[in-house]
Amino acid sequence: MNIIAERIKEVRTEHKLSQSAFGELLEVSQDTVSLWENGKSLPTLEYLIAMCKRFSVSADYMLGLTDY
Repeated sequence: MNIIAERIKEVRTEHKLSQSAFGELLEVSQDTVSLWENGKSLPTLEYLIAMCKRFSVSADYMLGLTDY
């Protein structure tokens, strides 16, 4: 699993959200969240920014450049 996929799943589970609920917050489908978490696709820059803002994490963290 790639680091972005791991971080997306980590953020989602830390907020106790299902893939479906996480997707609803970002206005994407559960299937899209699953593809991201399984490393089969990557979120666009717009979705990455939305995740960072919504869940108060840095882009550096989501990209694996920092551990916090």
